[in-house]
Amino acid sequence: MEKERKEQEEKERKRKLHEEKRLKMPRVVKDPKVCPPLGLESHRVAADQILASSTSSHRYSPQRVRLNMQASGNEDDLNGGAWCANPEEKEHWIELDAHSLTEFTGVITQGRDDPLENDYITSYYVAFSNDSREWVLLHDDYSEWMFFGNSDKQTPVTSQFVEPVVARYMRLLPQSWNGSLCMRMEVMGCPLPDPANLYQSQNEVFHRDDLDYSHHSYQDMEKLMKSVADECPDITNLYSLGKSSKGLEMYVMEMSDQPGKHETGEPEFRYTAGFHGNEALGRELVLMLMQYLCKEYKDGNPRVRRLVDGTRIHLAPSLNPDGHVKAFEKGSELGTWLLGHWTEEGHDIFQSFPDLNTVLWDAEDKGIVPKLMPNHHVAIPEGFLIGVETRAIISWMENHPFVLGANLQGGERLVTYPFDMYRLTKEADERNKRSNRRKRQYEDEEDNQSLFRWLAISYASTHRTMTQVGQGGCHSEDPTGGLGIINRAKWKPVPGSMNDFSYLHTNCFELSIFLGCDKFPHQSELLREWENNKEALLTFLEQVHRGIRGIVMDKEGNLLSNATVSVEGVNHDVRTAESGDYWRLLNPGEYRVTARAEGYSPLTKTCVVGFDPGATLCSFNLTKSNWDRIKAIMALHGNKPIRLLSNSQGRWVSSQGPAAISKPSVGSSTRNCKKYRSRLMRLRCWRLQKMKSTTLPPTTTVTSIAPLTESTTSWYDSWVLEDTTPSSEYTLLDYNYKIDDY
Repeated sequence: MEKERKEQEEKERKRKLHEEKRLKMPRVVKDPKVCPPLGLESHRVAADQILASSTSSHRYSPQRVRLNMQASGNEDDLNGGAWCANPEEKEHWIELDAHSLTEFTGVITQGRDDPLENDYITSYYVAFSNDSREWVLLHDDYSEWMFFGNSDKQTPVTSQFVEPVVARYMRLLPQSWNGSLCMRMEVMGCPLPDPANLYQSQNEVFHRDDLDYSHHSYQDMEKLMKSVADECPDITNLYSLGKSSKGLEMYVMEMSDQPGKHETGEPEFRYTAGFHGNEALGRELVLMLMQYLCKEYKDGNPRVRRLVDGTRIHLAPSLNPDGHVKAFEKGSELGTWLLGHWTEEGHDIFQSFPDLNTVLWDAEDKGIVPKLMPNHHVAIPEGFLIGVETRAIISWMENHPFVLGANLQGGERLVTYPFDMYRLTKEADERNKRSNRRKRQYEDEEDNQSLFRWLAISYASTHRTMTQVGQGGCHSEDPTGGLGIINRAKWKPVPGSMNDFSYLHTNCFELSIFLGCDKFPHQSELLREWENNKEALLTFLEQVHRGIRGIVMDKEGNLLSNATVSVEGVNHDVRTAESGDYWRLLNPGEYRVTARAEGYSPLTKTCVVGFDPGATLCSFNLTKSNWDRIKAIMALHGNKPIRLLSNSQGRWVSSQGPAAISKPSVGSSTRNCKKYRSRLMRLRCWRLQKMKSTTLPPTTTVTSIAPLTESTTSWYDSWVLEDTTPSSEYTLLDYNYKIDDY
């Protein structure tokens, strides 16, 4: 006991000497060490790493403590916008297990996401431990260090430690709060290297591609894109879609073996990002992709060379530069969930396109599709107000024959495919039940839905983490069921989306790719995110070479633009570009494809799509039809209706003759067949006599139809049956054809 007493006195004496020496020395103020977030917001910190002293209800469990966690609008949904403690408890804390020794450098706190309540903590202590049993409060050698929290529920507030604290566990102990004790947070720290730690080695990301893994301001982005254009001038073309509301250029990088022009037979593809200015990850991935394609093309990467040489690629990293400037000023962790989301004019670009779904669905309900209104290239309604950025994007879409595209967004980790708008009207549902012919749900035809699902899974399945089982959603249960893909109308329907507009107004199939829970990840995460998304970005780009392709021309070799290409069984057509070429994305299978052009007879072919890479060539040579000449003749007779006869072979005969002719049935005698041929010949002679006896209009009119007499074959000869072999059926079609129908 005496020995222990002397040792204690000696320790106390040394402590006092050390304290006196420390007080005499001038205090050196150092900048605190800055470490990246450990990953509460991005969900790299798993749910089992978070514990709490109590919880007010399952809706506000400890796992809801993540920064920028969004609450469900449905009160019955067990997904609240924060962690909330049980008010009946006396001690409150929230604990994080870092899984290894970590230098903790700071905490970011935020209030509860709720449209009505105003809950946030105003002060708290921080404690550390290595075994989760004995805790040491952070102090300044005199007393425990109290940190001041928030003054509102949405703005994140950072508390930086003067010196890093090395520990495995960290606890935050709220001391005062506004409203209820509810909070969200992020923790900053630098994991210490530990070769024996399996968890740490599994999450280590190695540097592979020589790219710029940093966040770029508007000026930095401009410099980077120009440097890529200078490095690869033979395959790049830097251009602008126009200017934003505040006058910033909306840049696009084109990458192709012949940049600046559309090559006949070559599909066009686009990646777009930055619709919402605070979703910075998509912006940086597009910038990294253009660097990667440039460098790998120069190094002779065969996969990249095949993509660039065979595809016209357009990369638009920032379509809302005004919003990004606002978000970039706050930085990756201090911006709110909505800061920079909208344009300067207050538009959400992605949802600001004309609503063509309603236009098409109303026309379908009236039964005028596709006779009076096409099922594709739906016109924009008159009087629709469009923002500056949206107008520039629409013009871009109309001037390029895009085949496939994807827009990169954030805040969730999944891929969505059209339709984005849900068809909800009760009247339409009742009509659909009464009429199977016009029965349509929001998921349209199955063939296109199958294709859209394939396109979505091509990205999700090649992403490193998007389909991980048990990962869950960012703000609720995983809506995809572990597949990583979902129909947008089933998940969060929105009207006027870019995806639906692109599908209904142009040939382009467009999807939305949500890259992760953290809209604006820390710069240290960009390398990891590039490795997670690189293969998926390339694989999805390669899907533009799926389906059929070809050229539509006439017999003289003239390319036919704006011709319609239809696939039997698919209620959506595409049109040829100005150069007469088209691309139609299809899954493997056998299809009957029809090409139509004004003034030409339609032509149908069977095209087979295989499983091998590359689209199947399926071109068309159309023959001019007689409809122009028929219209002129009909105009001479006041556009009077003509009743027509049809047999099973689809040939037509006018019924305006001396008597209607009934075709003999199968098994009729030879006498009946001869009698049928005789009557048919008399009908033809009657028509010729009637044409000769017809009084022609004045000379001016005769001159306008003079070309009709140049042909040795009368216009009606194509309607008379040349094949007199009896068929099983000969039907009188009671159709009245008028010139306005054509």
